[in-house]
This record gives sequence, structure tokens and C-alpha cells, in this order.
Amino acid sequence: MKANLELVLAVGIQMKLEFFQKKFWTASRQCAALDGKCSISCDDENINCYLIDNNGFILVAEDYTLTGKFFGEAEGAVMNKLLQMGSFKRVTLYDYQALCWVFSESSGSGHTLLDPYFAFFSAIKWILTELVIFLVEFNLYSWWYSDVTAKAQRLGRSMQVPCDTEYPAFVSERTIKENMGHTDCDGCIKSFVIQQIPSSNLFMVVVDNQCDCSMFEPITMDPIEIIKIEGVQIPATLSTRRRILWSVEEPWALHHRYLLYSFASF
Repeated sequence: MKANLELVLAVGIQMKLEFFQKKFWTASRQCAALDGKCSISCDDENINCYLIDNNGFILVAEDYTLTGKFFGEAEGAVMNKLLQMGSFKRVTLYDYQALCWVFSESSGSGHTLLDPYFAFFSAIKWILTELVIFLVEFNLYSWWYSDVTAKAQRLGRSMQVPCDTEYPAFVSERTIKENMGHTDCDGCIKSFVIQQIPSSNLFMVVVDNQCDCSMFEPITMDPIEIIKIEGVQIPATLSTRRRILWSVEEPWALHHRYLLYSFASF
């Protein structure tokens, strides 16, 4: 008796993004009307056309700088409405091997042990010091300084440390093939249409650009750090550049119970 064999094949084609974008714009100008003309065209300056994938990333846009960005960053009001309508849903993902930037203003010597670049910057500082001494000895310092005064400023150091983060992801509702809606932008109605491209994971979105919807903040996928204090998780937004000050004035201060957190923006 012969065993049942199942063949699994994957066929794809590789093309340059510029070629793909050109094909999309050509196809968007072809309509089923008798004269071949479209009642609404992406060439219209009053609308913006986007081609996005099922995770909301932009593949094609009239503004080429938006390519690869999340749709919510370009059209925050529309993306917010798509989430409300169920065309997209938000899910939370976790990264337990992330790196977070922290900023320290502490002058304690213990903190330098945590900075892998301390030796490098110390060497640079020594070289610059020797250079200044050399200029002073040859009476070139006054020429170089040119009577400009400056205040000495002690700068803190930034470094990356291991951390846990969570970040949003977005998935389209595949059962919704087409949807249309509008959002109120301070008295101006912004309309849009989203339609799935058959046999693909792509969606075409046409947005009216006559309304100023800047009051809606962009929807981003910026990660959020998860800080644990005594087993309690406290999210701290990384995109707002929160800083953590380490209290290293005593040896025990490096213990996690005695970390001094300051969520002051800088």
C-alpha cells in the first residue's frame, strides 16, 4: 500500500520595488468603463492613494518617503477609524531580548562599570587634553580660542541596557473585502475607502486629503519598556525618551530594590 504523498510548493517572483510601484500606478488608471476612463483617479490632487499589506505597512504611496512606514503614521485619523470599524485589530507583542537607551547623570564611579564605552571615551578625553596642553605650550591656544567664552558643562552618558518591551502590531480582518467610512476632523469630514486586492494580502486605500486631521496623533508601533519593581510591571514609553537615574552612591544601590527611577522627560 502506497503512502499518501502531499506535495507542497511555493512559487514566487522577485522584482524591484520601483518596478512594482510603476505596475501598480498603471493598473490603478485602468477602469472597466467603456471609454476606459476612471471617475476617480489617483492622479487627482484631492485624494491620496496607498497600497498597504495586511499588517498596515505602506508598499506604495504618492509620497515615496512613506514607503515601508506604518499606515497609522501617515494617516492617524483613518487608521484609528479602521480600528473602530474592525477592518484592523491591534495585538500586543513582547520582546524579552530588547535593548533600551538609558541616560545617567550620576557621577558615581560604580556606574562606569556598566558603560562598555567608558574606556574609549576616556582615551579620547586624554588625547584632547594633551592636544590643549600642546597648544598652550606653543602659545596657539589664544589664536584657537579667539576670545570666545564657554561654560564647562558636565554631560551625562547614554547607553543601551537589556530590557523587556511590548509593542503593538496590527492585523487586517480578512473577511472584510471592502469598507468605507469617514471621520470628523474638527468639523471637516474626511472620507476614505479601503478594498482588498483579490488573491493577495494587499489593500488599496483611497483617502480624501482636503481635511486637516492633525488633531489626531499618529498611530505608531513604538515599543514600550516594561519595568518591574517588586514584581509589578510598570510600562514606560520609550518614544518620549524617558530617562532612568541610577543611585550609585552606596554599594547596595545597584540592587534592583534601590534603583532610583526618574521618569522626567529631557
